[in-house]
Amino acid sequence: MTNFTLGKYVPYNSLIHRLDARVKLLSMVIFMVMIFFKFASIPMNFIVYGILFIFMYIIMRIAHIRLISLFNQMKPLWIMMLFLFVINILMPQSKDGNFFELWKGFKIYYISIINTLYIVFRLIIMLSLTLVLTSSTKPLELTGALEWYMTPLKVIHFPVHEIAMTISLALRFIPTLLEETDRIMKAQSSRGVDFEHGKFKEKINAVISLIVPLFISAFQRSDELANAMEARGYDPSAKRTRYRISKWKVKDTITLLITLIFLGGTICLMVFNVDLYALIMSLCA
Repeated sequence: MTNFTLGKYVPYNSLIHRLDARVKLLSMVIFMVMIFFKFASIPMNFIVYGILFIFMYIIMRIAHIRLISLFNQMKPLWIMMLFLFVINILMPQSKDGNFFELWKGFKIYYISIINTLYIVFRLIIMLSLTLVLTSSTKPLELTGALEWYMTPLKVIHFPVHEIAMTISLALRFIPTLLEETDRIMKAQSSRGVDFEHGKFKEKINAVISLIVPLFISAFQRSDELANAMEARGYDPSAKRTRYRISKWKVKDTITLLITLIFLGGTICLMVFNVDLYALIMSLCA
């Protein structure tokens, strides 16, 4: 639990940290859209995923985010990925294609494995994008960026500031709740609760002994936060000013242009059915 860094701001003076929160948020959305594009062939899809991952790895290194931090976030998802793999094998989208017979009468289609790999690669890239955003952006800056993008909705009396603040508080509560979970698990373990071994019923009782105090602690923290905000005169409907005003700089424009170049390139590859894998194989032949 202590290795979980998603949602936790890590202070550094890197180039990524100094970027405007608005450009980071917009770039994250654009890259998340790109990973769902489909290209000319299956190898071409993985080539694009590989290029995006290499680019994200460079960004993570600039932001002082270790690769091990990304894989720590993947630990809770392995069971889900295994479940999706089993579902894809049992219920393949198409039975037209190559397959291998695992045992008598049971066929595993290659398309099922490929679809699972698509999900894994997309999850890795999406988690790396979210990790970079939350680790390099202060919660207040992220709130300001969200509110800035939703400003046009004020015309229809949409509660822009309230929604932005709610999202920001939710992101901030992720590491807090994880720290609280780790603390409760250690306290329960010291009292003889075993979270790793025992029968199924014993594991259920161990989880209940963790969930109940965690919910109580979460409600207590929420109540304390609400009281603290009220004591400081927080009024979401009042006209607000900002202590720090975000300024769009040259480096933000350059970052946005690089993101748009990536977007334009992937759109061209998709629209014109460019297959780099087939081109490389033809040149090698």
